[in-house]
Amino acid sequence: MNIKKTNVPISFEFFPPRSAEQKLVLESTWQKLSRLKPRYLSVTFGAGGSTLDATLQTVSDLLEKSGVPVAPHISCMAKDRDMLHRLLETYKQAGVERLVVLRGDRPEGVSGPGPFQYASDLVRFVQELFPDEFHIEVACYPEFHPESVSPATEFKYFKEKVDAGADGATTQYFYNTDCYFQFLDDCERNGIDIPITPGIMPITNYDSLVRFSAMCGAEIPRWIRKRLESYGGDGASIREFGLDVVTKLSERLLDGGAPGLHIYTLNRANATMRLWQRLNHL
Repeated sequence: MNIKKTNVPISFEFFPPRSAEQKLVLESTWQKLSRLKPRYLSVTFGAGGSTLDATLQTVSDLLEKSGVPVAPHISCMAKDRDMLHRLLETYKQAGVERLVVLRGDRPEGVSGPGPFQYASDLVRFVQELFPDEFHIEVACYPEFHPESVSPATEFKYFKEKVDAGADGATTQYFYNTDCYFQFLDDCERNGIDIPITPGIMPITNYDSLVRFSAMCGAEIPRWIRKRLESYGGDGASIREFGLDVVTKLSERLLDGGAPGLHIYTLNRANATMRLWQRLNHL
C-alpha cells in the first residue's frame, strides 16, 4: 500500500528571466511555490555568466520578497576569479547561506574551461575565501555525466568535489529509481556520505523533455517515451500521465530514504503544485 508523504522536504529551481513577460511569469510562480515552505529556492547561472545580471537581480528579488532562503548557482564558466570573488562577497553581504557550485555548460563555440577546469576547484576556491560560511551543494549524475569516460572516473570527480568541501549534492533528473539507489550504493563504497537529493523534472511537454534529456544525458525509459508519443498533441493527457509518472517516482525515492526532492520547475508552478499536493495527500 502506498503511504502518502506529509511535509516532504522540497526545494525549487528557477532560471533568471530574460524579458519583462518572463519576469512576471516567474514572480507569479515563486509567489505560489513559496507558500509550500520549501527549504530553499535556487537560481541558475548562464554559460559564461551570460545571465549574471539577471541572476543577481533574481536572487535579490527572491531574498527581499519570498521569505525563503535562496541558493544562487555559481559556475566555473564565469569570466575570471575576480568576478567570482566579487560575486561571492555580494552574496555573503546579501545574506546568502547556500550555493550551488557547478562546472557549468561551456558557452557555444568555446572549448576551453573558465577560470577553473572542474567544479572541485571552484568548491575549494569558495572554501578558501569563505571557509564554512556557505552550505555548498554540488551536482551528481546517477545515469552518468554525458562526458564521463567510465563509472570509475565519474566517482573520482564526484569524490573530489566532496573532499574539497561539498556539503550535499543534487542529482540530474531521471525516471528510473534503480539508478539513484545504485548510485547511493556506489557512493557508500567510495566513501561518500553527504546527503544526495534527487532532482525531479515534471513532465508537461514531450518535445521539451526530449530536447532537455538529449542535452544532459538523462534517459527517457522506452515505455514512458512510447506513451508520451501516443498522446500526440493532447497536452492535457501528457500532463496527467506525466504527473502519475513523477508522483510514483517521487514516492519510491522518499520511501527508499531520499532526503527530499529538488524540482526543476522551468519557472512554472502548476505541475510542481500538483505534485506537491499528491505527495502530501491534499
